[in-house]
Amino acid sequence: MLSPAAKRELKARAHALKPVVLVGQRGVTPALLASVDEALNAHELIKVRLAAGERTERVLEADRMASALDADVVASIGRVVVLYRPRPT
Repeated sequence: MLSPAAKRELKARAHALKPVVLVGQRGVTPALLASVDEALNAHELIKVRLAAGERTERVLEADRMASALDADVVASIGRVVVLYRPRPT
């Protein structure tokens, strides 16, 4: 779990990033999770653009991705979710 100060710092770092993974109509699939996992391994901090839908659906998808990949949801603004997972040492 990230502290509020750490979340603020990560949000600031993520501001200039572009979404690297786009969620399609099928939602969170194993192939999508593999893409997000690969992006997190390469960058630690990424943006994911979710498919259009209800806010509650988007929140559930973001939480599902984060829990499946042992990542933290740093921010969720509209259809864009910022995920963070530190690189293993």
